[in-house]
This record gives sequence, C-alpha cells and structure tokens, in this order.
Amino acid sequence: MNLLILALAPVVIIAAYIYIRDKYEKEPIRLLLFALLAGGLTVIPVLFLETFLSSFTGLFYGLTAAAWKAFVVAAFSEELWKFIALYVLIWRSPEFNEKFDGIVYAVYVSLGFAAVENVMYVMDGGLSTGIARAITAVPAHAIFGITMGFYFGLAKFYQKEQASLKLKALAFPILLHGIYDFILFTGIDWLTIAFIAFVIYLYVSGLKRMKVLSKQSIYNTDYDLLNEKLSK
Repeated sequence: MNLLILALAPVVIIAAYIYIRDKYEKEPIRLLLFALLAGGLTVIPVLFLETFLSSFTGLFYGLTAAAWKAFVVAAFSEELWKFIALYVLIWRSPEFNEKFDGIVYAVYVSLGFAAVENVMYVMDGGLSTGIARAITAVPAHAIFGITMGFYFGLAKFYQKEQASLKLKALAFPILLHGIYDFILFTGIDWLTIAFIAFVIYLYVSGLKRMKVLSKQSIYNTDYDLLNEKLSK
C-alpha cells in the first residue's frame, strides 16, 4: 500500500497544481477525470505499438539502438496515443474555450498515463525507484503534456496556423521525450550531468509555457484596474 501511495502521490500533487494554476475558469471535474482515465487507457495501445516497434530494435547497434528505443519505441508510441486521446476528448468540446485549457487537459491525459506506468515501475523497483521517478519521470510526463497542450491550445484559436501547430503539439513532446529517454538508455555515466540539466530545462520551459498562456486567458481581467476606471 505504501508503494502504491508513493507511486500515485506525484500524480495527485501535479494534478492539483495544474488545477490551481487554471485560475480564471476552472475545468469541470468530470471532464478532468475523463482525461485521467483516457490517459490511463492509452497504456493498452501503447504497449501493443511499443511491442511491435521493439521487434525492429535488433536492426540497430549501440547509440542508434538507444535512439530507436528512445525516440521511436517509447516517445513516438506514448506521445502519439496521448495526442489521440487529447484530440478525441476535447477538440470539439465546448469546454475547450481558451488556450490554457489545452495545457490543462493535455497534462491530465499525460498524468493518467504516468499514473499507470509509475505504479508498474514502483511496484517492481521499490522505494528508491518511487522517489527517483517522483522528481523526474512523472514531472517529465506532465511537462511533455504542457508542451503538447501549449501548441494544441494555440491550434484551436489560430485557424490559419492550425495544421502546423497541431504538428508541433505532437512533434515537440516526442522530441523532448526522446531526448529524455535517450540520455537514460545510453547508459553513459557522464551523461548524468546532461540528464540533470535537461530535467531542469524541462521544469523551466514548462512553467514558462504555462505562464504565457495563462496571461493570454480571455478570462484574465485586471479587476482592480477595471474597478478603478468604473469608479471615476
């Protein structure tokens, strides 16, 4: 039970943080739960796709094998199905009415996937695995979600650039996810420094993207300034 709590705690904490950061118009709890469920269910098609793509790993050697597993087997499979789940869930939903919503729902879909994945890893690896993944893998999944949601949210409201923004919503999370896994899959000790630096970059870039779209919210009104003008 303790390991289960450890595995799910970072998911709950990040989900609560994203909910709080959506400060101008909260999304319906029901739809957020659906997003978590949808993300969790993507584990099933991801496993099938990863199994299929893994069968080609023997064609590669050394770093190219690590790159294939990182960028294609893991990153492509996981981010593709997260994107599909996100698109099916909210693209035509009336609740998707501002750019920041893209981030909210994409993160919740990612957290649904991360929850299932983390339970499997932590139950197998134990306490040390749970602690390590709580500050690396689970937040990384959330940040991949932020990246996807950032461009997905823009795509909804910029019709002329919609196709390219949708492509970025899929391509950039795959790239970030691939780099993250590639560093780990190489097994090169000195790349630990690069891994730490990359995780810090993910945190900073994720928070920056959230701040950008939060400021652009159609519900973001400076009420103090508005009241001051109306009182004159």
